Amino acid sequence: MKALDWLKEVHNRKDDFIQDLQGLLQIKSVLDEENASEDAPFGQGVKDALTFMLELGKRDGFEDKNVKNVAGHVKFGTGDESIGILCHVDVVPEGDGWTSDPYGAEIRDGKIFARGALDDKGPTMAAYYAMKIIKELDLPLTKEVKMIIGTDEESDWRCVTTYFKEEPMPTMGFAPDADFPIIYAEKGISDFDIVQSLDMKAVYKTGKVEVVSFTSGRRYNMVPDFAEAKLHVQSDQTEIIQRFQEYLGQEKIKGQYIVDSGNLVLELEGVSAHGMEPKNGVNAGLKLVAFLAELQLDEKAANYFQFVNGYFKDDSRGQRLGVAYNDDITGDLTLNVGILQYNQQSGGKLGLTCRYPVTNEMDKTKAVLDQLLASNGFFIENFTDSKPHHVDKNSVLIQTLSKVYLEQTGEEPKLISIGGGTYARSLENGVAFGPLFPGREDIAHQKNEYMFIEDLLKATAIYAQAIYELAK
Repeated sequence: MKALDWLKEVHNRKDDFIQDLQGLLQIKSVLDEENASEDAPFGQGVKDALTFMLELGKRDGFEDKNVKNVAGHVKFGTGDESIGILCHVDVVPEGDGWTSDPYGAEIRDGKIFARGALDDKGPTMAAYYAMKIIKELDLPLTKEVKMIIGTDEESDWRCVTTYFKEEPMPTMGFAPDADFPIIYAEKGISDFDIVQSLDMKAVYKTGKVEVVSFTSGRRYNMVPDFAEAKLHVQSDQTEIIQRFQEYLGQEKIKGQYIVDSGNLVLELEGVSAHGMEPKNGVNAGLKLVAFLAELQLDEKAANYFQFVNGYFKDDSRGQRLGVAYNDDITGDLTLNVGILQYNQQSGGKLGLTCRYPVTNEMDKTKAVLDQLLASNGFFIENFTDSKPHHVDKNSVLIQTLSKVYLEQTGEEPKLISIGGGTYARSLENGVAFGPLFPGREDIAHQKNEYMFIEDLLKATAIYAQAIYELAK
């Protein structure tokens, strides 16, 4: 059989690909449990994105299945074994500061801009068209090929948990939700809250500055790009305003202040990034905490802000907490403070994601944290733990994907590890495979998220050959 020109087949469908991708990107599929219903457990936008993909499957002659409106699949081919491609159509909140509509799917300078363009709607459509090409060419397969579509990847993964209660585990597969060449190892992911212990009967000393409220961040896995503190100042506010302006200048960050109903409101801007590497962003919450911790605060607030500043300022590796860890497979343990909250009534808490190496034992890490927190008047709540994922580099899956990547790009298919969590860890034998090519900027979860159109088309060709090689 003559070798297929996979990229040519992709370009033959370029216009249709872009049209379908824009349709998917224009759906605001952010988790919305406040407006959830039995018919749309994670919100209407998330359900609409799932429905969109299932309807594409029907249009193109795939078998499709909706699993309780939280997940689904499109599939073709038959066999005792199956190849799974795990994708997700939910996205993180768009955030602020976009140049264009976050859901406009605008194309300019060879890029398509939208929340989800990189994570994970662009790659989802690339993998879908890869399947579509194989089906339209009627290529012979000996295995079933199934795209599994999730809707809760950016939060709690309830979608795949529900899906695999009803559907069998694929023999092997990949998630197009990270970097090329091949991600064969993923850190463990533990999300949890650290909560301030308060004695409701105690009388806390007042200070010159009372923190009425403080908020920063929306998700564990995002570096917060905005923080706000509302202060009640017993004396003249001028001194604090002057100190705040000087602090902004010293730190080279943006912020502002306003006076609202007698309270002084301080606002500070940071730089958002994926929580797996906090150093890629500027944590607005921690920056504002550092300023507040130096003020003459009331006793309750001082306990919270001085604790947070003391243990988390400029330390995303857990050094001061005593939980730092590193291995040769996946590198450093990292801690991202993604959510910070405080108010006078209930005190403070912070929400963290801990990305830990494959050889680290999270139970021991948590025990160290429990002891340190108790001695500082804090405790852990809402603890979750997704264990690390690691696939043997000599497996059929990795060897096949390596061969395809080399043939399609001419570049060495180096194996890499990440701190992010992809759907690949939902598979017993799965890896993350693209779509971000080496050297490209990783702007997942950031404003003006985009992908180069040519990169998406190239990824589609890689996925098409990969699926065919694994399933033929």
